[in-house]
Amino acid sequence: MATVELRFSALPEHVRTARLVAAAVARRAGVDEAVLDEVRLAVGEACTRAVGLHQTGGISAPVKVLLIEEEKQFSIEVGDEAPHAVPGERADGAGPGDPDGEAEEDEMGLAVISGLVDDVEVSAGEHGGSIKMTWPTTPPPTILV
Repeated sequence: MATVELRFSALPEHVRTARLVAAAVARRAGVDEAVLDEVRLAVGEACTRAVGLHQTGGISAPVKVLLIEEEKQFSIEVGDEAPHAVPGERADGAGPGDPDGEAEEDEMGLAVISGLVDDVEVSAGEHGGSIKMTWPTTPPPTILV
């Protein structure tokens, strides 16, 4: 199992680099060429979400991206260190509601990712969250000599 770890400052200009690295590693891992655009888009969406959470929360820690190559699958995990509130509560603890619309934007980003990737796991807690996306891989063709 090979793993590539990428960490970048929570700045929007670094999201493009994360997308390009993810697509290159996915190609090398054996993800179907027809799916690489979906990989790029999903990683871009997940990284943009993490950058936004870090900037909104004033978090200086880097965004972490793990690219994990396993025997028959390739996974990408995008992690943030932003505390996530319980659904239905505002982050300041003042009760239900989100006047800034951040929760709706977050849900929209997750919906886009779910539409692009069949196997998605989202986890969140008071110390951060992650989005893990998995794609099947095909083994390289056997060359007979």
